[in-house]
Amino acid sequence: MTVTINGTTGVNQSDVTGATVVPVGTTAQRPASPTNGMMRFNTTNAEYEVYDSGSWRALTDQTAGVYTVNALIVGGGGGGAGDWSGGGGAGGYLDSSSSVTAGIAYTVTVGAGGAAGNSTTIGGNGGNSVFNSSTAVGGGGGGADSGGDTGASGGSGGGGAIDGSGGAGTSGQGFAGAAGNRNNSLQGGGGGGASQTGQVQAGGNGLQWANGTYYAGGGGGCRNGSTAAGGLGGGGTGANAGSGGSAGTANTGGGGGAQNGTGFAGGSGIVIIRYAGSQRGTGGTVTSSGGYTYHSFTSSGTYTA
Repeated sequence: MTVTINGTTGVNQSDVTGATVVPVGTTAQRPASPTNGMMRFNTTNAEYEVYDSGSWRALTDQTAGVYTVNALIVGGGGGGAGDWSGGGGAGGYLDSSSSVTAGIAYTVTVGAGGAAGNSTTIGGNGGNSVFNSSTAVGGGGGGADSGGDTGASGGSGGGGAIDGSGGAGTSGQGFAGAAGNRNNSLQGGGGGGASQTGQVQAGGNGLQWANGTYYAGGGGGCRNGSTAAGGLGGGGTGANAGSGGSAGTANTGGGGGAQNGTGFAGGSGIVIIRYAGSQRGTGGTVTSSGGYTYHSFTSSGTYTA
């Protein structure tokens, strides 16, 4: 038996053991006015998709209620320490994709920022953020001038005090903090960020996610002479010999800045879940942009798929 199928590509199929050709294109090339039942191969997502009840869904999603989500997971930033000390490292930064099943509730954990340290106590590490078996490690605390010079390890490492080394970052999540420098204006090391190691004084920069916002910048170290910049993505400023410092920005995972006396706390983390099409799940603050639905969690909660 011979079957001939005339598709929009103009390809004729004459063998029933062969294959049918469906339209192929990027997400941006989807039909402007889709109707239920349309099927195509999406080259952006590398998957077959079907239009159903107001949204495009992966063909494999239809029977099992399984669909793919993209999640930004950022741990809490580490705290900065006191005196000639190091800035806090940024919380770990993860941009992950995973499958969820409709009707199932998934726990979302948002890590707290690390506590501020002082001259004898290093800054506290930030808390871990977790979604669907992926964990972003909290940032490392900054080293203290008179009690634990070395910055702590974390998602990104804390900066060292003037006689200490920077802490290590976590592979795939962040970078190391910088060592301090006693011999050049008493500069504490900056905390590491998601895209850059800490600098002598300045915090390392974070990364920009799909929503256009930067996350996971390292905190600046304390120094004599001028303030130290925090890393792009919520990193706190390091103080100039006791003034001008700041905490990591809340819900960015930014590390806290260092200053004389007592440093500054790290910023809390964040979890943002997004998927193509109209809203399917519940939980967090829900917004839509560019054909995607976003669920933003600024504190721990539950995402129900």
